[in-house]
Amino acid sequence: MTLADDRLIVALDVPNILDGLELTRQIGDAASFYKIGLGMLTGGGLALANELKQEHGKRIFLDMKLFDIGATVEAAVRGLAQFDLDFLTVHGDPHVVRAAKEGAKGKDLKILAVTVLTSLDRADLDASLYKAGSVAEIGLERADNAFNAGADGIICSPQEAAAIRALPSSKGKLIVTPGVRPVGAALGDQKRVATPAQAIADGADHIVVGRPIWTHQDPRAATRMIVAEMNSAQAIRANG
Repeated sequence: MTLADDRLIVALDVPNILDGLELTRQIGDAASFYKIGLGMLTGGGLALANELKQEHGKRIFLDMKLFDIGATVEAAVRGLAQFDLDFLTVHGDPHVVRAAKEGAKGKDLKILAVTVLTSLDRADLDASLYKAGSVAEIGLERADNAFNAGADGIICSPQEAAAIRALPSSKGKLIVTPGVRPVGAALGDQKRVATPAQAIADGADHIVVGRPIWTHQDPRAATRMIVAEMNSAQAIRANG
């Protein structure tokens, strides 16, 4: 039997707490780490996070991508830190990272900084008035800035993981990659993707997978297949 591997974070991108509980029931012991995002916040996301953590012993990644003035971010993180969660995302701007770290002071909550969303490409960055440079270059610079501001880790495309892992500032930091698709899976709304094995090989500590699991006719089997990919010879050799 394939045991749960907490390098895999299953994204509970479902509408509400009831659907989330049903999906985790179907997955069972095949997964030990779950992501709850902004889309489920009004559908009982915090209650689900608490139930999975306290009653089922799961690790929880709260993906809020907070961005605001420092005082507001600090207050929001201080409140969320009371839920005994594992990971929380904020945007990677240094003032946001510093405020989030202050809000999480004294707690085990890890602050992860978003570099460039995996659904964006250079055209999207142009429309948002980002500075010149490739998506990879922008992501690398934002990761370095976030690490230097105190982030415990970053969220990035798996395509940027290897370059970010090579940064001196990444030592001892976490790299978490969404935009991961098993071999043969549809891309959906992601533009910068990699397979589970490639993401792990390139330095990711955790991968986030949602749609390929919750749209599968057997979410438990889909989860186990992804864990198997993460432990494949391709991933192991590249890390050796």
